[in-house]
Amino acid sequence: MEEIAYKRQDNQKKRRVWLRVIYIVLAVLLIGVVGAVIYGYNFVHKSLPIVEGEVTLPVKEEVIVETDEHGVPHIKAKNMQDLYTAQGYIQAQHRLFQMELSRRQASGTLSEVIGEATVDNDKYFRTLGLRRAAEKSYDVYSDEAKEVLQWFSDGVNAYIEEAADDGTLPVEFTLLGTTPEPWTPLDSLTIGKYMAFDLGGHWERQAFNYYLLETFDEAKALEIFPSYPKNAKTMIEDVELDIATSFKDVVVPDEFNGSNNWVVSGEKTTSGKPYLADDPHLGLATPSVWLQMHLEAEDMNVSGVIFAGVPGIILGHNEQIAWGVTNTGPDVQQLYIEKRNPDNATQFLFEEEWEDAEVIAEPIMVKDGETIDYEVVETRHGPIISEFAKETGANNVLSLRWTALDATTELQAILQMNRATDWESFEKGLEDFHAPVQNFVFADVDGTIAYKANGKIPIYEDGTDALLPLEGWDAKNEWNDFISFDELPKVVNPEKGFIATANNKVASEKYPYHISNVWAQPYRYERIFEVLDDSDALTVEDMQALQMDATNLRAREFVPYFVSLLEEVELDEREQQLLDLLEEWNFVNDKNLAAPLLFDQWFVQLEEILYTDIDEAVFDLFSGRGQTTDELLRLGNDSIWVAELGTIEHIVYTAFREAIASIEKDFGKDESKWKWGDFHQVQFKHPLSSANKLLGYFFDAGKPLPVDGSAVTPLAARAGEDGIVNHGASWRFVIDMEEPTTGYHTVSPGQSGHFRSEWYRDQAEDWVDGTYHETVLDGVSGSVLKIIPK
Repeated sequence: MEEIAYKRQDNQKKRRVWLRVIYIVLAVLLIGVVGAVIYGYNFVHKSLPIVEGEVTLPVKEEVIVETDEHGVPHIKAKNMQDLYTAQGYIQAQHRLFQMELSRRQASGTLSEVIGEATVDNDKYFRTLGLRRAAEKSYDVYSDEAKEVLQWFSDGVNAYIEEAADDGTLPVEFTLLGTTPEPWTPLDSLTIGKYMAFDLGGHWERQAFNYYLLETFDEAKALEIFPSYPKNAKTMIEDVELDIATSFKDVVVPDEFNGSNNWVVSGEKTTSGKPYLADDPHLGLATPSVWLQMHLEAEDMNVSGVIFAGVPGIILGHNEQIAWGVTNTGPDVQQLYIEKRNPDNATQFLFEEEWEDAEVIAEPIMVKDGETIDYEVVETRHGPIISEFAKETGANNVLSLRWTALDATTELQAILQMNRATDWESFEKGLEDFHAPVQNFVFADVDGTIAYKANGKIPIYEDGTDALLPLEGWDAKNEWNDFISFDELPKVVNPEKGFIATANNKVASEKYPYHISNVWAQPYRYERIFEVLDDSDALTVEDMQALQMDATNLRAREFVPYFVSLLEEVELDEREQQLLDLLEEWNFVNDKNLAAPLLFDQWFVQLEEILYTDIDEAVFDLFSGRGQTTDELLRLGNDSIWVAELGTIEHIVYTAFREAIASIEKDFGKDESKWKWGDFHQVQFKHPLSSANKLLGYFFDAGKPLPVDGSAVTPLAARAGEDGIVNHGASWRFVIDMEEPTTGYHTVSPGQSGHFRSEWYRDQAEDWVDGTYHETVLDGVSGSVLKIIPK
């Protein structure tokens, strides 16, 4: 018994020892975890923007930065140098990582920090040469504009140096294992060129049209052209191009990049002064493409938004005027077919002689890889873009002529616009704004409202010339001139009392020059026109409500048409019930309704059926597809594309049935539980979330949120195939010129680029709900940061 008791005591002793060891290990692990959490917390939080206290910068005099409750910095300086230096510093505090990615994307240097995955992306942007175009542009800028660019760079670099010394660079740099190089004026100009790229110019549709003529018989191909070219056949005679292979990896801007804007005369407003509204439609992500700021110095007091990495205010208002833009979308990009000398790969035919092209060395450094000795070949028209991913050795290649690759001076225009006081001085500033071509709307305190489609638009003798690549060896196809500044489309104080644009066709057939063959579907514009035309007592709240209007005029047109087509089709009880649901719909894309989901999926299935013969590799080049689909449906059985597939009734019914099946698969068979918002949801994703789901958990701005609207409603919210809304009104702005110092804004999803900032996602729900915040030019209250001279 004693032996048993001894063993028991020994076992208990051993257990206590092991328990003590386990407790110690657990304690050490806990301390380690707590320590890691504390370290991580401190590491992340010490890089938060400084909004209170004092910092020293290379300024001449003290600068005051007051950050309001919505994270908007109000910078007040005594001179312009200090103002732009402070603006660079404050932008870098909030958005340095975004600025870094932006300049690398546009310059084609992402592979230096990401690796092999972005090599093709870098090759494409090196080929385009946005940074080379920025260099050309810098040379023609005024001394004043160059000073502003340098002052802004000085501010950015002051932050980079400070953050590097203090170990407070944004955590994203640590995750990528990199540190930012000093900022330069060329970085700002290159980002500006990227925005011109993002707003496009239709070269991809020219390539797609060429593919159609190579692939289908002429009548079928021409039917889905934006219009019918008289000389289409001669343009492609004896020339073979492999469009699908050449452009399968191309980076194509979102075709829905556009906007809504309008101005209303005081004769139609309750205040008796003009209203202006603007909501640019770009990618929805974290952080926002826009940074809202207020700049005040000397004779300038301006507020609005700017792209991170660029000085000034590009859209907004001062104490006398307000302005906004939408994308005009003119034909400013032209593909040229180049005939290569079989005996010399860098010579191309022009007027029966071989011309030497310029060969530009663009070595691409690759993280954890070898440097790629990449070369760009530029003809008289521009870079050869059909071989960026692979040298084909073909004798026929495609080059790109594009106005944004010329020397342009948009920043110079912005600086003048910021200080303008009336339409005359504002329009004078527009003379320096060349690319991208934009629809500017304007209002001032004196009651003037105005519009101008502004920028360099090439003159085509025949607008059909811009539908296809042109023969690069023939001098008659050269761009020789542009529409003169004084002849650009313009309207001042129209009788109807308002001006609106929504990427729609901006000039009638009476206008003497060709602008574009591809326009946005007219539904957003028609709905805006409908609302503005209907009242002579409009309020600011009406303007905000119109920006949030989810009325779908496409549905208003096509639901009755589809119902009439299905009258002769024998529907089962379930199908009839769902068709009745659409007939009873008020045509509003309300997130709580089932009808928008059914209508949307119906069109998805229609396009699947109609375009089944089109190679998937070129489908991204099919810009303006929605307008083409609408036209084919209107043609009905008279359409070749329809007739080859059967009848319009058969196609519409088949698509209806497949839409029902698709929805039932994802949302069940009980239509009372179907909701547009269960599919149609916005999520503001961070660039790093695509690389790692865990990073997405930290960096994405919250969970997906159900949202009204669609791609064709004034409330612009375009979803991908997965239903996630990744494109829409990136900034909403309304102002009443009765109170020109107060603007109403929404910046989605927030002001800051730091994921622990209170302003990182504080406006995400506001964007969904249509909640605006006031920003004032005087009487600001908030956290105060003093910038004092070094």
